[in-house]
Amino acid sequence: MLRYDQMIEEALRGVVRRTLRMVAATGLPGNHHFYVTFRTDAEGVIVPDHLRAKYPEEMTIVIQHQFWGLEVTTDMFTITLSFNDVHEKLVIPFPAITAFADPAAQFGLQFQQETEAGEDGNEDDEEEGEMLELEEGASEPTPLPAAKKSDKPGDDKPAGSGDVVFLDQFRRK
Repeated sequence: MLRYDQMIEEALRGVVRRTLRMVAATGLPGNHHFYVTFRTDAEGVIVPDHLRAKYPEEMTIVIQHQFWGLEVTTDMFTITLSFNDVHEKLVIPFPAITAFADPAAQFGLQFQQETEAGEDGNEDDEEEGEMLELEEGASEPTPLPAAKKSDKPGDDKPAGSGDVVFLDQFRRK
């Protein structure tokens, strides 16, 4: 089975990786700055214990004026940020990222969390991730739904973050 949903996720995480590599090499251009939300409980995430206690599941960092030592590899990035005037090093694997936004560009991405099994616990969930569906007797696939902005109450999205692409809109429910 071709898992287009996973291929899209991987490609979009590549956008985040490439962006961070550019910033690591040349710094932030113009007014660009990033909000990166990630799962603190994801495999490979390294954050100080006091931050993990405060954010046991998810945390958003801002990469803007004060950051140091940004290093980007294929699988993760490391960065040092100031929390209450104390420099703390974070290690964030790309699969742990749940959202990325650049308000200056009105650009944002939201990611699904990778799991080893489908929603029902089956590793070979054949229906999950199909983007087009050919209904019985139909000659054309059902069209994809349009992208939309987040309208969920309580979402901690930065103001002016623009359109966010929700990949779950392409997944079968």
